[in-house]
Amino acid sequence: MEQLVSTEWLANELGASDLRVVDASLFLPSDHRNAAAEFEAEHIPGAVFMDLSEIVDSANPLPMMLPGAEKFASRMQSLGLGDGSRIVIYDNSPWKSAPRAWWMLSQVFGAHGVAVLDGGLAKWKAEGRALESGKPTIRHRHFTAWKNDKVVRDKAQMLANIDSKAEQVVDARGAARFTGEEADPRPNVGAGHIPSSFNLPYTQMYTADGTWKRGDALKAAFVEAGIDPAKPLVATCGSGLTAASLVFGAHLLGMEQVALYDGSWSDWGSDPDTPKATGAA
Repeated sequence: MEQLVSTEWLANELGASDLRVVDASLFLPSDHRNAAAEFEAEHIPGAVFMDLSEIVDSANPLPMMLPGAEKFASRMQSLGLGDGSRIVIYDNSPWKSAPRAWWMLSQVFGAHGVAVLDGGLAKWKAEGRALESGKPTIRHRHFTAWKNDKVVRDKAQMLANIDSKAEQVVDARGAARFTGEEADPRPNVGAGHIPSSFNLPYTQMYTADGTWKRGDALKAAFVEAGIDPAKPLVATCGSGLTAASLVFGAHLLGMEQVALYDGSWSDWGSDPDTPKATGAA
């Protein structure tokens, strides 16, 4: 199974005994939408709902921080995602949240056979494909999780990287947030970006219809932002959500040394002692 699968492929595979379909839609408070309620109203047949807002380190005041391996495994088992499953993740969110679920499953916690549905629920519905409603019946399965810290960066590592420049830091936020022209929506979080970082808004990973850019078009998005696809990369954003789109895009290009700053700007910007840059990259 490829990392990115089409709606046609998924339609042909629905009902396979080892296939698990996951709706990982996540909305921000400003969206005034309820992901769980929208899932119950309509979803791809057989799908389960992964609540990304709950699969976090609840003891950490920062948003979206990774949970421990035991908590993650417990949540996956309760969703019927187990060892040996082929997992296809989709979303219906403007923030493209499926790549965050893909990153946690396949890159951090060791699941194999994990893919993102190209175009998500919007494309599935536009093609008139089957939908169902209600809560699914789930059979718990064993999920073995171990945490791969090699693909996760923390503030200390990001501070060290300012001097070493061993990894390219790429910010997935919009240009106005990156330059500091627009204030951060979170209280007590400064404006601007990590010094020496590049700006590549996560929206640049997608075409106008919400499907992924591929090949030369995808590579051009990175190159035009000043990024060398041959060098190691760390993605960051506001809270670690949209940065996952850059990580997934980098994997589609075959980049191997790719990490994500899990605290992202909510961590960096809230610390008065971290250096902050403004203006263009």
